[in-house]
Amino acid sequence: MNIELIGLQARHPSAPASAPPALQDVNLKLKSGEQVAIIGPSGAGKTSLLQVLACAQRPAQGALRLDAQDPWQLQPSDLRHLRGQLFLAPQVPPLPPRQRVVTSVLAGRLPAMSLLASMRSLFYPTDIPAANAALQHFDLSDKLFARVDRLSGGERQRVGLARALLSPASLWLIDEPLSALDPMRARLAMTTLVKLARERQITLVATLHQVDMALTHFDRIIGLLKGQVAFDLPAAQVTRERLAQLYEQHEHELHSTVLPPELTEDMLAPAPVVMHCR
Repeated sequence: MNIELIGLQARHPSAPASAPPALQDVNLKLKSGEQVAIIGPSGAGKTSLLQVLACAQRPAQGALRLDAQDPWQLQPSDLRHLRGQLFLAPQVPPLPPRQRVVTSVLAGRLPAMSLLASMRSLFYPTDIPAANAALQHFDLSDKLFARVDRLSGGERQRVGLARALLSPASLWLIDEPLSALDPMRARLAMTTLVKLARERQITLVATLHQVDMALTHFDRIIGLLKGQVAFDLPAAQVTRERLAQLYEQHEHELHSTVLPPELTEDMLAPAPVVMHCR
């Protein structure tokens, strides 16, 4: 799915009128099948950007184009169809606590199912092997029939990501998918998402606190700061100096981040930047 944002401004629905917009004058173009990481300090507008792209939040000004269409100019039925091509994975997946994992994963297919088929799937999962295969990608197949409320926070995050693999969407919007994962499973999850998105020609936009993961797995990095695009660069051009400027007032968010070898060896700044991975 092609994406274009033109002078876009967005305000959080619960923000007071005196608060600055969450996004201000954002101009971006993403080609269909491209994988992009969004980085930046807390409050930079990363989640708001995903909400706008998911057609869950209407821009206050400017325009959003998805495959050259303005979602907010479409008829309600056409907008519902368009939303069926979008998959948003929040940082905390809204999974029903008493639901079985297999049912939660297969729910990724709901936009492509009829009402009757979707109701039946709640009681009789129709493609258990597909759900199991999706969970295997995230080292979670042993939880196939577990109840959601018996899962840890990291396991719930991985269930939310497994749903994307069964979704009919052509745009994956993934919000902070690694916040509750240990380093090994974080690498596995990121590798899986990027690899399958490339193989299926799915546009992937992921927000990440883990700068090292963004630089390792994505070719294009967009830095957000105070609701504006600070830079939009190939990963190889994201230097320590640029990161220091992006996180200038939030250095604690960069502590303990381990940058890839090619960046640490070839792009050393005069003074090292303290790194943090939350």
